[in-house]
Amino acid sequence: MLSLHTYASPPHACSYLPDRVARMRYEVVGDLTPAEYLARMNAGWRRFGFTLFRPACSRCRMCQPVRVPVAAFRPDRSQKRAWAANADEIGVVVGPPAVTADKLALYDRFHAFQADDKGWSEHGPKDAADYADSFVENPFPTEEWCYYAGDRLVGVGYVDALPGALSAIYFFHDPAERRRSLGTFNVLSVLRAAADRGVPHVYLGYYVEGCRSLEYKGRFRPNEVLGADGVWGPFLE
Repeated sequence: MLSLHTYASPPHACSYLPDRVARMRYEVVGDLTPAEYLARMNAGWRRFGFTLFRPACSRCRMCQPVRVPVAAFRPDRSQKRAWAANADEIGVVVGPPAVTADKLALYDRFHAFQADDKGWSEHGPKDAADYADSFVENPFPTEEWCYYAGDRLVGVGYVDALPGALSAIYFFHDPAERRRSLGTFNVLSVLRAAADRGVPHVYLGYYVEGCRSLEYKGRFRPNEVLGADGVWGPFLE
């Protein structure tokens, strides 16, 4: 791994729990192997593009890295309904990341809806260069999962294929299709792919109790959380 720059953000209002103060630590890398990134995830880090990040809050430990043991996972009734509603109607194409006008427009529609529905701030990659920095230009090959209803793009997810793990980086979808629970369908699709590939874990990023945008990750059970001692253990059974 080639580390180019490390820095910490000043204290600021938390994006997940607005009544709390947050601080993030960042590291920009020049190169990074899949095995090196898996080791960093097992120390609580995540990434967008070449930038690694993790919470560095002094008094709060609500951001909890969570992963799902693939062999033990059992979908609940709601997840089974989401799979049944989409499996025969939504096509999934997995390939290398690329910027297109359809993806940029879908990303913007998704974020505009989330800003109105969940109070997200209106920021993030909105032009081709910023989108590429976050999702397309990566230190190692990343998979782009495009979801189609017929020939219409309705969802895009990014997945890291690592030694012994798949990591769901990010997913966005058409708000007009929210009745389909495409976010749930995406995670179920990644879990199914992990099972087919013989991969033992799927990493879902941070679970934050009290944050509507992140609490859904706890519904994929049984799951494990990274403890303060650096050891993964049972979380929500």
